[in-house]
Amino acid sequence: MHAAIKDRVSVALGAPVTSIRPLTGGCVGDVREVRTQSGHRGVVKLASHASGTLAIEGRMLAYLAEHTRLPAPRVFLTEPDLLVMEYIENDGSAGGDVQRDAGEHLAALHAIRSDPSRDGGTAFGFCEGTLIGGLPQANPWCGSWVEFYCEHRLRNMARQAHNAHQIDAGLLRRVEHFADSLDKFISEPGAPSLIHGDIWGGNVLTRAGRIAAFIDPAIYFAHAEIELAFITLFSTFGPDFFERYNELRPIAPGFFEQRKDIYNLFPLLVHARLFGSSYAAQVDRTLSRFGA
Repeated sequence: MHAAIKDRVSVALGAPVTSIRPLTGGCVGDVREVRTQSGHRGVVKLASHASGTLAIEGRMLAYLAEHTRLPAPRVFLTEPDLLVMEYIENDGSAGGDVQRDAGEHLAALHAIRSDPSRDGGTAFGFCEGTLIGGLPQANPWCGSWVEFYCEHRLRNMARQAHNAHQIDAGLLRRVEHFADSLDKFISEPGAPSLIHGDIWGGNVLTRAGRIAAFIDPAIYFAHAEIELAFITLFSTFGPDFFERYNELRPIAPGFFEQRKDIYNLFPLLVHARLFGSSYAAQVDRTLSRFGA
């Protein structure tokens, strides 16, 4: 860490930085844990250039802090090339208590609707573009969830993957053809829900049998089922989570049988864009299942 950056981090944390060590993870930037002379700990993300991605992450965390009660790191400094956050202990505890706690937190998050001054709180999207795995995630406001998911999730990410030569033209055409027929398989939810957007195991911190924080958000207002589907894709949580969530926000029939696979096309396309052929094969199998 360059001396000038170390000085900026010291100012943000209110005391000189005395030690630095690398942390795993970080699609958006290089991640370090720092300790200060006063004994405080922080997490620092560094970008190799001022692309603005760290600023987006900082604004997403600030939005969660202002508008929700979701456990997430506090932000001390947000700049285009530097993000300084609270360090949160993670003991890796798991089990039913953690999963039920997660169910309560996410049910509460999903009860938050978009700005009522915009279409009476019925619009999907967000006030700015966000990020998913470091990739741009477009969020223009849209009054229809089916249209939003078609255009700004499936079509958009399939084109990103194709432009990066991670899926071929044939698979792109099949995604676009399937997107045209989405209204045969999904319908408009009663209201948009604020979602975290990227809940896999690496983004969940736990301590003493409870959720300590959800990190690396990819927020926007969506159908809450897309969040639940993502959780099934990577087995982030299991039956205890879904049982508690369902008690608080009943899950409509047909989700586990059909809609979760349709909604998981988006994260599969994200992973195809990032990692290539194995995820493209899963996209192919899902499309085949629905006749595309």
